[in-house]
Amino acid sequence: MKFTQMAHANEIKRDWIVVDATDKVFGRIITEVATILRGKNKPCFTPNVDCGDFVVIINASKAKFSGKKLESKNYFTHSGYFGSTKTHKMSEMFEKNPEKLYKLATRGMLPKTTLGKEMLKKLKVYAGSEHPHTAQIKG
Repeated sequence: MKFTQMAHANEIKRDWIVVDATDKVFGRIITEVATILRGKNKPCFTPNVDCGDFVVIINASKAKFSGKKLESKNYFTHSGYFGSTKTHKMSEMFEKNPEKLYKLATRGMLPKTTLGKEMLKKLKVYAGSEHPHTAQIKG
């Protein structure tokens, strides 16, 4: 009788993966990154263990958007006080801080638990092509 092997946190080997966002569709990049952060691309995937890899997204400001999302999509923030709801257009967020937009979109695809927060910490986003993680990346 064979048993399914469950992954343990101390046995997982993490790699560093670089994703170049130049001329790629934003949503496709985010879904690919979310599966890598979650560890679903590995055979040792266990839902209750963080077995994902580190992901570095470069050229984040050169991604493309399908449809009219840049003009029509809005993000809302609320501080908790009455009447403090603020609306931010996706185009404004992409121009000012594309790193924040990538983190926000990826956070929506990860579990809403402490495990999801730990997975999101492994995401590094840079608007340009330079990043300080060249020492960790093999090959």
